[in-house]
Amino acid sequence: MGSGQVTSSVSSRRDGSPEFHGKHVTVAGLGVSGIPAATVLHGLGAKVTVVNDGDDARAREQAAQLQALGVTVRLGDGATLPEGTDLIVTAPGWKPDKPLFTAAAEAGVPVWGDVELAWRLRGPDAAPWLCVTGTNGKTTTVQMLASILRAAGLRTAAVGNIGVSLLDAVLGDEPYDVLAVELSSYQLHWAPSLRAHSAAVLNLAPDHLDWHGSMEAYAADKGRIYEGNRVACVYNVADRATEDLVRGADVEEGCRAVGFTLGTPAPSQLGVVEGILVDRAFVENRQRNAQELAEVSDVRPSAPHNVANALAAAALARAFGVPPAAVREGLRAFRPDAHRIAHVADVGGVAYVDDSKATNTHAAQASLAAYESIVWIAGGLAKGATFDELVAGSAKHLRGAVLMGADRALIREALARHAPEVPVVDLDRTDTGAMLQAVTEAQRLAQPGDTVLLAPACASMDMFTNYNQRGDAFAAAVRELEA
Repeated sequence: MGSGQVTSSVSSRRDGSPEFHGKHVTVAGLGVSGIPAATVLHGLGAKVTVVNDGDDARAREQAAQLQALGVTVRLGDGATLPEGTDLIVTAPGWKPDKPLFTAAAEAGVPVWGDVELAWRLRGPDAAPWLCVTGTNGKTTTVQMLASILRAAGLRTAAVGNIGVSLLDAVLGDEPYDVLAVELSSYQLHWAPSLRAHSAAVLNLAPDHLDWHGSMEAYAADKGRIYEGNRVACVYNVADRATEDLVRGADVEEGCRAVGFTLGTPAPSQLGVVEGILVDRAFVENRQRNAQELAEVSDVRPSAPHNVANALAAAALARAFGVPPAAVREGLRAFRPDAHRIAHVADVGGVAYVDDSKATNTHAAQASLAAYESIVWIAGGLAKGATFDELVAGSAKHLRGAVLMGADRALIREALARHAPEVPVVDLDRTDTGAMLQAVTEAQRLAQPGDTVLLAPACASMDMFTNYNQRGDAFAAAVRELEA
């Protein structure tokens, strides 16, 4: 694949960053990463051609902006390798088996993602990267980490798959002290040279297998985040697969494996003791000593999986030398984004919680484990997922279930197999108005003390633009109940 060992006719300057002047670079894909990459490369003197599969009104508008700069754009033709290409810089979502990349491999043309480009364009005094990946919790953990770093007085930003563009962060006039970097499996696949100060894999569960081809390939791409780490490889004690990735990583001499756990930590771990987040990794005499960092109540919301996120963020911050007081202050200052186990309202003694961001089974399982008695609203696009393990593990929490969306039958069948006593409402509609009916049906099933939980375990695009719109529809429906 094009993401393997990178050799290229793109030379390097004395500071080690690449010299693009006069080189032919093909940018694969318009959009969030493609337009900044094309703009930056053009500014560095490269001869840039952008190729894009789509040719709709939005693509033509974006193409016109780039063409005004002198960039060549080919719409509706993302499969053909432009003649003379020295390097491809791809949007992270483009699958490795696309014909463009097959042609690149045959021609010996390397393929980078925007993360790889940003990494190689860093200056000689570039800020270190503290990197986070995982099937779920990446965004929250990176935002927590950035909050902790700011509390320590460090100039930082949450970048990568969220927040500030990585290219803007590494090329901006204002220098950062350290960057908190969220990385998806797609981005890691196309970033062969990345070498973080420290990195964490939060968890691993089947996701995006249609893109990666197998769970093994997905895990291998996640594991790239540990390659070349200098200080700490942070892993989840409860998820053995993350520790296995650490064991297989080629790191710098002296780099340590640091675990996080919701239980009592062993030496070289962070964990929880009687409601206190404690550090037994970055302390003197860790065989005997532990350092208090914060209280569980400082983490909001303090659901178990969110406490795990906080411990991972704290581990990366401590690896960078952040003092304990800043960990506490940063966690207290943090506020999660919308649609992440967000309490919407209490109506008639029933809590309504929006976790629309739970777009896969692993995220939904964590959300379902946070509440005792639940009426579950679920369904959407399954993305190849199966639901037996999720339902079997969560059945004891379910008062009822309301299903909607294109692949709801898969969840209904899993409920019939593993929770046949749970009443199920199957909404045979995929229009956006289905959410109000779903919330109304959930209210009918719920009893005082229950939680009506939107944790779809599926993607949203069958009915909504994205998970944000789905969560907004849920909140609007709950407000109608209150009226």
